[in-house]
Amino acid sequence: MTCDKSETANPLRPSQTGSADLGPYETALRQFDDAAEALDLDDDIRAVLRVAKRELVVNFPVEMDDGATVAVQGAGNVGLGAVRMFHDDGFRVVAVSDSRGGAYRESGLDPDAVERHRAEGGPMAELPGTDPLTNGELLELPVDVLAPSAIEGQLTSENASRVKASLIVEGANGPTTPAADAEFADRDITVVPDILANAGGVTVSYFEWVQDLQQFFWTEAEITDRLGRQIRHAYEAVSATAERHDVTLRRAAHMLAISRVAEATSLRGIYP
Repeated sequence: MTCDKSETANPLRPSQTGSADLGPYETALRQFDDAAEALDLDDDIRAVLRVAKRELVVNFPVEMDDGATVAVQGAGNVGLGAVRMFHDDGFRVVAVSDSRGGAYRESGLDPDAVERHRAEGGPMAELPGTDPLTNGELLELPVDVLAPSAIEGQLTSENASRVKASLIVEGANGPTTPAADAEFADRDITVVPDILANAGGVTVSYFEWVQDLQQFFWTEAEITDRLGRQIRHAYEAVSATAERHDVTLRRAAHMLAISRVAEATSLRGIYP
């Protein structure tokens, strides 16, 4: 007995139905639909949750420690923070870029020099002691970790096949299109999605709100400690969901988030 495997959906592989490279809003709807389908979410609850009520823009420093090579696209708060933290955790950051291009040095970049050059208004492509490269070239460098931390839509169907990193950590919001996501899943490239990797900013904003309500303020060390615990807990929950359902981290994060909101919506009742 035979079966047509082309008709069997692979839950690990993101959907590619429709346009290859969608805009950010369409991408978000596609990701929601994929996760809702995997959860077999009730149609009424799905209809309520699918209507966007607000937009969150967040950032989060990534913590790793295995001495691998890293390329960071973006020299804003997220990108420079990633350069610093990757370096401090023992990584060799070999490239960083801004909107005009980037700097590359095989032996690794000095985060102090990068921050100083940026503060002086110098373009990354002119960082002393480095070789210039384009943003497109940075994304395709033979590094272990790629951190797209600039703008959306950087990893697409056009360049996904040339990406050599084995781990992608999304510091920006929506840097990977669904078509590229599917390519990475096929190639077993792990993507830590923006909803998880850059959630630190909105988490600390919540901490600020809690402190304001209580009129009791924490030290920077306390905030950093609480943020670390929250992010680690979130990653553990997402990772466990991904393993349990045999899906990507992005699909697992959306499934977990949607299931929580769906449960709350069901308990409260569905309102127009």
